[in-house]
Amino acid sequence: MTTVSSSYAQPILRTADLSVGLRMVERLLGIADLRDLEVDFEALVASADVLAPLLELLPHAEWFAEGDTGGSSTKGDDPSAHFPVRLRALGRPPETVGPFLDAVGDSPATVRWDFMGWPEAPEVGLGVGGARGAFVTLAVRARDLDLAEPASDHTVFVHVKQVEAERAPWLAAQVGLQVIGDLVEAPY
Repeated sequence: MTTVSSSYAQPILRTADLSVGLRMVERLLGIADLRDLEVDFEALVASADVLAPLLELLPHAEWFAEGDTGGSSTKGDDPSAHFPVRLRALGRPPETVGPFLDAVGDSPATVRWDFMGWPEAPEVGLGVGGARGAFVTLAVRARDLDLAEPASDHTVFVHVKQVEAERAPWLAAQVGLQVIGDLVEAPY
């Protein structure tokens, strides 16, 4: 599976309380242009108990094996024979977020809200931001967007265009926060 980065992301909140992370996402979405809002999901799944409800919720999700087994949905393989697997579903309706979070259990996952753009940020000399780079991601039980750093807490990231990096701290300030880590290239 090839990934193409379309944004850079910066963490603005880390919390042990998932509901706090979701409320912060809602606040960020409250200042965004939500035309064409859709949600992307990714999860690192290590058991059939998590995989079955995820595939029921996201029946056409793509997956690929994390290890050297080489299994993938494009080959028509059985994902339960290739744990752990990385499952990805793009362009889903926002109302699937709650069911996804319920289904993912304790597995590391990301939920990325994709929308039309960020508002004008005159304090940092930026006009309205377009759709490229306009995302918010909630990393669930992970410290990073790649799900390489499992954690007991959750991290909220704002995404921006690399050339508009100053928009990330501005966005954090709009919801009473500040950036808490480096600007990193998003995996997709």
